[in-house]
Amino acid sequence: MRIAKNNEGIFIDEKQKLPGRGAYLCKNKECLHLAKKKKGLERSLKVAISKEFYDMLESFFAENFKKSAEVSE
Repeated sequence: MRIAKNNEGIFIDEKQKLPGRGAYLCKNKECLHLAKKKKGLERSLKVAISKEFYDMLESFFAENFKKSAEVSE
């Protein structure tokens, strides 16, 4: 999953085609929590990331990647 940063802000880049600097996360909540804890996204994107954006990412993960985990079981 790609997170993109451009002049307009920071976005979840589902199609991986948005212009700008990008950072990738695996589709696993543990990756998101580790990136948040170690500020990996902030380092990769060279910008401070708000708690609200992390909250939005967590809800995006819950809505989109929970389904794929259930299917694979």
